[in-house]
Formats: sequence, structure tokens, C-alpha cells
Amino acid sequence: MNFFLDSFKSALQLIWSLDQDLLVIISVSLKVSLFSTLFSSLIGVPLGLAISMGEFRAKRFLITILNTLLALPTVVIGLFVYSFISRRGFLGPIGLLYTTKAMIIGQIILIVPIVTTLTLSAVSRIDNRYRKTAMTLGANSLQTALVIVREGRFAILASVITAFGRVIAEVGISMMLGGNAKGFTRTMTTAMALEFDKGEFTMSVALGMILLFIAFFVNVVFHYLQGKTGE
Repeated sequence: MNFFLDSFKSALQLIWSLDQDLLVIISVSLKVSLFSTLFSSLIGVPLGLAISMGEFRAKRFLITILNTLLALPTVVIGLFVYSFISRRGFLGPIGLLYTTKAMIIGQIILIVPIVTTLTLSAVSRIDNRYRKTAMTLGANSLQTALVIVREGRFAILASVITAFGRVIAEVGISMMLGGNAKGFTRTMTTAMALEFDKGEFTMSVALGMILLFIAFFVNVVFHYLQGKTGE
């Protein structure tokens, strides 16, 4: 018990002192997570809208594939991307391996299905009368989609926040594609794993507290948006 309290106290002191190494790790985590969430949203939201509003034979099969990808292990994604960006891979000459760009690519693959599926679910719950009314008034496909997005904006934003919460706590992809290089690709989760192995519990506890705070904040926003959607 004393060990836990001492580690907790030391972690609070470390956070309060604004330790430089701690701040760099946090900034790398936020940078990678925000960029991957942004790019995934630009892909996933339009894709979810297109699938929801479209009528084609393979629609049910495509939705099944997306639902399956929700359970895709991060290690599998890491291996898949690694095979392309390693020295012997197709994209090896570009030099992406062990960079934040590689981590962002892997995380995009991880959360695009999340954003797409949740957007699809959100749009499917919107009353079809909005779409019919827009089309009756002469709206084209893009204008109709914008009407749907406006009505489901809270649920769509909630899907983006959920995706961010997924990648900020991700460790497998970051470790395999980033290499956990200090000051460059070391994120909060990979740093926690490293510091734990070294027996440096103070940094691990401090990072864990910050990660929990971010997760708590994200969930507060998510539940707030859920409440707004239900109004």
C-alpha cells in the first residue's frame, strides 16, 4: 500500500513540475492520435454516408466486413503495414518505418471501420422523411447528404470521439511501427510499457493518470453528445 501511495505522490509531483520528457511523450501521443482521427474521419464519415444512402447488392456483405474489422487486432494491423513499409516492402524506399507517419497509417486502418460503422448506424436512425423532403425540394445527392449530416451531427461527432479514444490508448501499432524512439515516436502507452519493464513506476503512473484523464474527458464529451442526440 505504501509503495502505491509513494508512486502516486511522486507521479503527481512529476506532472506538477511539467517534466520535459513527460510533455514530449504527451505531445507525440496527441499529435499521432489527432492526425489519425482527422484523416479517418475524412474517410469514414463520407463512406458511412455513401453506404447508408446507397442501394447496391453487396451492401449487407460490406456492412458485415466493416463489423468484422471492428475486432481486428492491432498486432495484425502492425504486421500488415510493416510488410509494406519495411526495407524489403513495396514502400520501403520511402523510409516510413519507425516514424510517426507509419503510426498514423496503422491507426487510420484501425479506426476507419469504427468511424464508418458508427456513422452508418447514426445515419440509419435518422427519419427517412428528411431525405425525401430534401429530394422533393430539388436537392441533389450532395445537398441531401449535407441535410443528413446536419441532422445526425451529434451522433457522427460521437463516432469521431470514440475513434480518438481508441487510438489514444493503442499500444500494439505504435510499438511495432513507431519503434518507441525517445522524443520521436514514444507515446504514452509505449512509454508506460517501457518504464514498467525498467522498474520506473513513477513515470508509468504519471502517464497512466494523464491517459485516464484524457479517456475520462473523452467519455464525458461522448455521453454529453449522446444526451444531445437523444433530445
